[in-house]
Amino acid sequence: MIRFFFLVCLLLFALLPLNAFAADRIELDETAIQGSRELPKILYVVPWKSARLGLLQGGVGSSSFDTAFEALDRDVFQRQVEYYDRLYGAGAQAVTSGNAR
Repeated sequence: MIRFFFLVCLLLFALLPLNAFAADRIELDETAIQGSRELPKILYVVPWKSARLGLLQGGVGSSSFDTAFEALDRDVFQRQVEYYDRLYGAGAQAVTSGNAR
């Protein structure tokens, strides 16, 4: 009998703090967001257009340089980088990356 009474008291003491935590709950107003119901629910996905080199003529905004911006041709630029690597070798890349820090 004493053992049963002890278990009941232990259970009550264990559940007593739960009532205190339940009192800390805050009730907030609900938010309802509604869109326009007249519009259809359709999504159009438009792919990006490919870039044309002729569109980038002239400067963009103000610049401290007197030269206009020019579009780079990918193959020509890669060829110039390859020539630079062959001319100056891997040592120039290490010096260049060391100065960039």
